[in-house]
Amino acid sequence: MPDLSTTYLGLPLKNPLVPSSSPLSHHLDPLLHLEDAGAAAIVLHSLFEEEVRQEEQMLERFLLNPDTLGESAGHLPLRDSYQSKLDRYLEQISRYKQRLSIPLVASLNGTTPGGWLELGREIQAAGADALELNSWFMPGDPRIAAAEQEAHYLALLRELKAMVSIPVCLKLTPFFSSLPNFVSQAEAAGAAGVSLFNRFFQPDIDLDSLRVVDRVQLSSSSDALLTMRWIAVLRGRSGLSLAASGGIHQPADALKMLLAGADAVHMASALLQRGPQALAEVLQGIQAWMEAHEYASVAQLKGAMSQQNLPDPSRFARAAYLNALDSFSPPAGVRY
Repeated sequence: MPDLSTTYLGLPLKNPLVPSSSPLSHHLDPLLHLEDAGAAAIVLHSLFEEEVRQEEQMLERFLLNPDTLGESAGHLPLRDSYQSKLDRYLEQISRYKQRLSIPLVASLNGTTPGGWLELGREIQAAGADALELNSWFMPGDPRIAAAEQEAHYLALLRELKAMVSIPVCLKLTPFFSSLPNFVSQAEAAGAAGVSLFNRFFQPDIDLDSLRVVDRVQLSSSSDALLTMRWIAVLRGRSGLSLAASGGIHQPADALKMLLAGADAVHMASALLQRGPQALAEVLQGIQAWMEAHEYASVAQLKGAMSQQNLPDPSRFARAAYLNALDSFSPPAGVRY
């Protein structure tokens, strides 16, 4: 039987499959089922900067200045009894750590440097084994240059690293003009790993109501190809742990990520659609493929088809674009 173990963010994992941040982690029972199905670690749902700041403002307005509310102030909860989102998040970490035997990665989601990052210290004290910084700046202002946007990410990372000693993973978007350069800067700033890529729910336009609406759009296997390419490019060019995120639905999706060079493979949409069985099926499929192809371990498999290890590295570069165009043929029966 092949050795499926790997190391991610310095944490030893029994296999590469890690449920990523999703609504599943709001409750303990789904995580216990995922652990039973073979999950090697868990990334918690994100604690958002906006929610933390909103509660701070509410606390200051209503609980610290009750005189402004007149008689209605008597109906407010006592300050000492009020449980904030942070309190609940910390309590979840502590409770989950008592019940789970696998590593627990907390997640902070925000965009601006400031006091909210101090929460990292409390998250570490609650027992989190690592921390994922999940951030995204919407580059909609033409006056802000790309270098300035990148500096924001690095400032957040440095400030968080000043607060915690546990490993920090930076979850990135694909929207960087030079991703390898930025990853190199993140490594120098103290990141232990990067997760590629953050997948955003895009706003849509409802043609009947003429309103902008938010719709949940889960991933498909085709979404994994962009991640696979960049994992293959980064493998061997960085000492950071590499996590592949987005579009992992079948064993083939996970195997491609590992061959490209991923240390861990994150799953979310497949788990939301099919439950813990989806993870068990992917894990079984990885093992069966490795046995059939005589791979003794994930360590041997990892990066075997990264850009640096290919006889023709251009397969992950611009030449792939030309080859794809030249090899395309219209479906049979389509006439022009």
